[in-house]
Amino acid sequence: MGGIWEMNAWSLIKAGGPIMAPIILGSVFALGIVIEKLMYFAFIKTNVPRLKKQVFDLIKNNKIKESIELCDANHSPVAKIFKAGILKFGASRDEIKENIEDASLFEIPRLESRLNALATIAHISPLLGLLGTVTGMTACFHTIQVRAASLNPITPGDLAGGIGEALLTTVAGLMVAIPTFVAYNYFVHRTNHFILEMERGATELVNFLCQVNEMQLKV
Repeated sequence: MGGIWEMNAWSLIKAGGPIMAPIILGSVFALGIVIEKLMYFAFIKTNVPRLKKQVFDLIKNNKIKESIELCDANHSPVAKIFKAGILKFGASRDEIKENIEDASLFEIPRLESRLNALATIAHISPLLGLLGTVTGMTACFHTIQVRAASLNPITPGDLAGGIGEALLTTVAGLMVAIPTFVAYNYFVHRTNHFILEMERGATELVNFLCQVNEMQLKV
């Protein structure tokens, strides 16, 4: 009763054969990426509506330097977008948009960094498990062939090693792939949320800056 859950980790790794090594390596990399992304997203998280109100109020009161300092103090990508637009305060709409687009070229890759690696691990882990299954079953058939050629009876113990290797690698591959794929989808969702906030904030900032410029020209 209990099966593999009663075995210690080292016994499972040895029973799984050489294919367990890349599966475990993949799990370590995946865990490192997950921790790094969680910390990064927590670091850049901010209250966007409040930030926008503070920045827009400062601009409205012609406190451009203070608005830039506020953006510098905030670590979110939206703040970086705001800063890029404010630096072009007084310029044309096209110049403001171009500077914001240039800033987004730096911010979006940072949001998407290592997501491809996470997706790769999620996809290849079950394939490695399948490879371990094939090698394990191949070992079983080789044992049967050798025992049959020597006219020795085949016992369950002769096949247990190969079958165990086949099943354990499949289990290990799926145990790595499932949480990694869940984490990947979560981070893609968070990334898309940040990008949407950046796009929305950029549009609102451009319109606001142009309105302020027009009002100042009339005065």
